[in-house]
Amino acid sequence: MRTDDFNYELPKAQIAQTPAVPRHNSRLLVLNRSDESIEHSRFWDIDQYLSPGDLLVLNETRVIPARIYAKKVPGGGKAELLLLKKQDLLTWRVLVGGKGLKVGRKLTIENGPNVEILQVLEGPERVVRFSEPIELSLDKVGHVPLPPYIHKHLKDPDKYQTVYAKDPGSAAAPTAGLHFSPELMEKLLSQGIEMVKLTLHVGLDTFAPVKEKDPQKHKIHTEWCELSDEAAARINAIQENSGRVIAVGTTSVRTLETAAKQAGEGQRVAPFSGPTDLFILPGYQFKAVDALITNFHLPKSTLLMLVSAFAGRELILDTYRKAVVENYRFFSFGDAMLIQ
Repeated sequence: MRTDDFNYELPKAQIAQTPAVPRHNSRLLVLNRSDESIEHSRFWDIDQYLSPGDLLVLNETRVIPARIYAKKVPGGGKAELLLLKKQDLLTWRVLVGGKGLKVGRKLTIENGPNVEILQVLEGPERVVRFSEPIELSLDKVGHVPLPPYIHKHLKDPDKYQTVYAKDPGSAAAPTAGLHFSPELMEKLLSQGIEMVKLTLHVGLDTFAPVKEKDPQKHKIHTEWCELSDEAAARINAIQENSGRVIAVGTTSVRTLETAAKQAGEGQRVAPFSGPTDLFILPGYQFKAVDALITNFHLPKSTLLMLVSAFAGRELILDTYRKAVVENYRFFSFGDAMLIQ
């Protein structure tokens, strides 16, 4: 297995720059693994492919305004911080932008705390300490960090949140959930399609391309996730109701399959809270997920490898080629797939 095996050609014009309006108006490609057939639909009509008793598993993480603009002290030169992971009350792992950001460099944030760089990690990664908890001023000083391939300004930051986002902590949105509107969720619930929530705080490393020639040598990112007792019980009860567990997004897959590793006899999953470093590659045997709603992912990414593990690499790449021909929109604000 080589990283280049997960590459494909995509015209830049098909990288979505804005979300669909309304949310549920994005296109939906339905891929059936059993006979490798493809259907083209709209996300609003996803109920046509679901049945009463099916259980949608949604990630209710909320994107925090993790991009912060700062100035160097002394001098006043510009700097930028992108919050990645909280280490303790005042200390964070961040990505930085700007020159001369070495250990001991001090920064100031307008209307926010002061900052000191404690440690230089790989590339632009740093460990920094704030003079007070940054969460106290994030709403004033923070900006929603859109992926680098989105070049258009997003006037309404809520367009980069799911409508059910609740638990702050993500540096990026769980984008498969962006297609769900309140109206669509009400429609699905009225038809007996069930929903349950979990949390995985998405890190930016999720979207990073794999640079190792052999993907198995790639150092997978760690993300914090949680599956509650109640959610685990509802997922385990699905077996009795003949419904399917349908993960909404790769983040839900990662959480569910992590929870499956803790499961006892007769269970799909067990409650779980903590970090996961699960790396799902072709050959992985899925234990918790029956179907998957997901977007179209970047070439050579761990997310493309995950969906390839779920449906088969050649089938996924062939489907992506057909999606390009059919002019589907790709990546975070793009169209959706239902793989069943």
